[in-house]
Amino acid sequence: MADRSNARFGAMNRRSFLGTVAAGVGVAALPKMSFAADKPTLVTSIRSLSNPYHAVWKSGAEAFAKSVGIDHVTLVSEGNSEKGIADIKAMLAKTGGNMVLNSDPNDTPDARPIVEACAKAGAYVVTQWNKPKDLHPQDFNPYYVCHIEFDGVASGKQIAEILFKSIGGSGGIIALGGQISNTAAIERKKGLEEALAANPDIKLLDFQVANWKSSEAYDLTANLLTRFGDQVKGVWAANDDMGTGALEALRAEGLAGKVPVVGVDGIKAAVDAVRNGEFAATVTSDPFWQGGMGLSIALQALQKKFDPATQPPDHREFYGKAVLIDKDNVQAYYKNNIESQPVVDWNDIWGRVTGPIRT
Repeated sequence: MADRSNARFGAMNRRSFLGTVAAGVGVAALPKMSFAADKPTLVTSIRSLSNPYHAVWKSGAEAFAKSVGIDHVTLVSEGNSEKGIADIKAMLAKTGGNMVLNSDPNDTPDARPIVEACAKAGAYVVTQWNKPKDLHPQDFNPYYVCHIEFDGVASGKQIAEILFKSIGGSGGIIALGGQISNTAAIERKKGLEEALAANPDIKLLDFQVANWKSSEAYDLTANLLTRFGDQVKGVWAANDDMGTGALEALRAEGLAGKVPVVGVDGIKAAVDAVRNGEFAATVTSDPFWQGGMGLSIALQALQKKFDPATQPPDHREFYGKAVLIDKDNVQAYYKNNIESQPVVDWNDIWGRVTGPIRT
């Protein structure tokens, strides 16, 4: 480990890192604008624009809105479920229900009041990632069009196995999880647990909840490095934002590139870290696609291009395709998805379905 007696050096690094986090914070207040009576409004509801993953989601939503020439509004909950639900209800009232919603609910229980409010107002809605297991699109035909997830168990297990291999198949790791009641966080942790069970020479030193946030991950990782010292051979993070927070804590100790990190989301900072040999891998669900395609599916249902009620089960609750990014494909991924805007066929609404969600 690097010398921790240099407290001033560590403080400067932390201030510098947190300053970069704060610089990205953006809050979208409920917009004060008029809406065309003849056109629906496209509405995106996400957690926070300070999260790089959701910032890319918003970019995809805006790209789709531009392609169809329809007004688009982004609502952010800032991690506050009550605010997220209230803002959606306010937008339903403002548009008279003439809108489509693509929502990543802040927490699993939030999906029910969101869906119920949309169905009552006659607005078409797609949810992603979080919903209760007993909430189903077919119970709110035709307005609850579909629910999209990405197999968190598979992703959590895949990045764990890559991490274990990168440290030689034995040694201690620390792990950082998302919100306790969040579907993706629960599933990714289960994937980690499955990988640990199959690799008895890997020791989980500690699992801490960092709530998807880089700043919390930074502090937790710094504390865990102090606690476990040279026993820490790798870092598993349930998303890239936490992974990059952990990476900066490692960097402050001179360990970036020596202690590998893995994460999920494929944000630019993580892809850069894979290119630099500081991340072993990340998995992306393609938030650009999620941001635009959720709106496209809901809009096409509203436009009667298909009837949700007649669709098969794997078009109502399905897993989308996730992509592993590691040293073997990172340069091609960077060129096609970061250096340039991804090319998406917004009419290919079922093209990335990989199967129905496990019940």
